[in-house]
Amino acid sequence: MDEPIGAYPPALQAPGTRGVPFHRLLPVDDLGSGAMRRVSLGDLDVLIARTPNGIFAVDDRCPHMSAPLSLGELDGCVVACPLHSGTFDLCSGEPVTMPTTGGLDPDGTHHPSWSPAGSAPKEDPPGIKSEARRMTRVRRFRYYPVRAVDGWIEVALPQVEP
Repeated sequence: MDEPIGAYPPALQAPGTRGVPFHRLLPVDDLGSGAMRRVSLGDLDVLIARTPNGIFAVDDRCPHMSAPLSLGELDGCVVACPLHSGTFDLCSGEPVTMPTTGGLDPDGTHHPSWSPAGSAPKEDPPGIKSEARRMTRVRRFRYYPVRAVDGWIEVALPQVEP
């Protein structure tokens, strides 16, 4: 049976992955529906997720501050970061909920730090840390091409040494 492969926006394909060889990473049967798995090759950590829209492969790094998304939760196509509670859509590459620390979204719009409903906005004391939080931009995912062949998930990766 063919496994559906997630369709992602072509402009979000990871640099260096066009025309490169596919690497056999994981048996399809080892990744249940709604599951995520981290696969490491050298210093490259890849998140493979099986969503209702197919299998996706992205860096196993939050597009906010690089926390491992494989430690988060997957709900449909939306993966939640375990560090600052940002949520990101694996089907589109876009943030769904900005991280609690605020910052810039992919288009450059600033979002303040999160405050509970009914509370005064969180004050961020001036200084280099505040400036860093204000200037941290949430990125869109970059996708690695995926295919399923003979019961294996294969991913096109830029020059990695397993």
